[in-house]
Amino acid sequence: MIRSKGFVALVGAGPGDAGLITLRGRDLLAAADCVVYDRLVGDGVLAMMPPEAVKINVGKTGGGNFVPQDEINEILVREAEKGQMVVRLKGGDPFLFGRAGEEIEALNAKGIPFEVVPGVTSALGGLACAGIPVTHRVDARSLHIITAHTKEGGLARLDYEALARLGGTLIFMMGASAVREICSELIKAGMPSETPAAAVESASTAAQRLFTGTLGTLASLCEKGGLHSPALITVGKTTAFAASFAWKKFLPLSGRKIIVTRPRERAGKLSAMLRARGAEVVEAPCIATRRIKADLPDLSKYGWLGFTSVTGVEAFFALLAENGRDIRSAGAAKIAAIGPATAAALKERGLLTDYMPEVYDGAHLACGLADLVKEKPLMMLRAKEGSPELTEELAARYVKFTELPVYETYFERPEVIPQGADAAVFTSASTVRGFKAAMPGLEVPCACCIGVQTAEEAKRAGFKNIVTAKKATLESLTEALEEIYHDNTPEKTEKE
Repeated sequence: MIRSKGFVALVGAGPGDAGLITLRGRDLLAAADCVVYDRLVGDGVLAMMPPEAVKINVGKTGGGNFVPQDEINEILVREAEKGQMVVRLKGGDPFLFGRAGEEIEALNAKGIPFEVVPGVTSALGGLACAGIPVTHRVDARSLHIITAHTKEGGLARLDYEALARLGGTLIFMMGASAVREICSELIKAGMPSETPAAAVESASTAAQRLFTGTLGTLASLCEKGGLHSPALITVGKTTAFAASFAWKKFLPLSGRKIIVTRPRERAGKLSAMLRARGAEVVEAPCIATRRIKADLPDLSKYGWLGFTSVTGVEAFFALLAENGRDIRSAGAAKIAAIGPATAAALKERGLLTDYMPEVYDGAHLACGLADLVKEKPLMMLRAKEGSPELTEELAARYVKFTELPVYETYFERPEVIPQGADAAVFTSASTVRGFKAAMPGLEVPCACCIGVQTAEEAKRAGFKNIVTAKKATLESLTEALEEIYHDNTPEKTEKE
């Protein structure tokens, strides 16, 4: 979206989980021409970046290389002066230790308009994901958020005696390497060593870990458990509520990172179902589709019209419109659909399905139609390179049929190559092939497949642990993942 004058949106991405970015932030990200992003932005949020947008990683790694803030300011100004819609994507909230103020000063100096979109800060949202309330009517009437590091990267020089007198809840951000100093200095300043304290690592993501103890024990626990950034350190009575307020234990896919490989426009429903069960979802579309323009034959010559996907339904109706026709041109032809989703797409367009197999795949669709197709032949409206089992089964049973490709599938490289995933979900054989083409070196412990044909493709692709849904539906696919991880939630809590 090129503008005569550029615009910069400073967007808070939240603590990591893609479900915690605001609606306004999501909408601006979808409209971005350029995205300038930090290391702490979650994979699921990064996956929302538009494919055509310019992506600039300015992420800072604790103790490692980073892009200096002055250079980040220059990047924002430079990209905005090109007339672009620039999203400055920041972990957490832009105005809480996000240095958004310095970036705004640079934009103001050049007369560049901007907008600030608040984000869910990890200081509040991250602790909430670990079951730690920052206030409580009895135990904490105030909270205090402190950065454990200076802008130059060293440990902050803090007045620990003043902090010890504050009461309430103390929250130290960017504190992974400062746990021992924080605890020892607060004890020296007069806080009892028995004061509850905790560390939360990678809050809100599947990698979240919780270390609970006291000021006297937390440092040793974190060192033993290998705490690493990003981490929050919290001190105060409310920390003790973590054991009873840990709500994620009720969600069957909590602590699991799942890759969804469906086409970008199809991923939303499945992703929502998985997130509702506690999973961290990264949408990594490995295939995309495009319609094929063609001249439609005389549809009244066919006794059946068969559809193998929602995309096929959409492409067919678009083709009708392009040819100046509507569904009446099909005359009395009956309708066959491979499964419930395809049948639902047809129903939305005023067509009821006359036949749908009990097992939702091409082979069973062909077997059922073999007994139904009589005088008039069958027209299959499908992908250019669809499942060969359907064609082979129809031919083997001497069914009179014609195939009309109405769309084609091609491989797409995802915006994010997700690391550390527990499973990848595949809804077709083509998503398996696309996954291997786009991410050939990525190892995933489990391939969860929607049907037998998809599972066979996963086996050919080299996956060792393959799980197949009982039915070829998104609901059954989600249930298959739940069964894998039932009573097998990873233990990610360290306590004394």
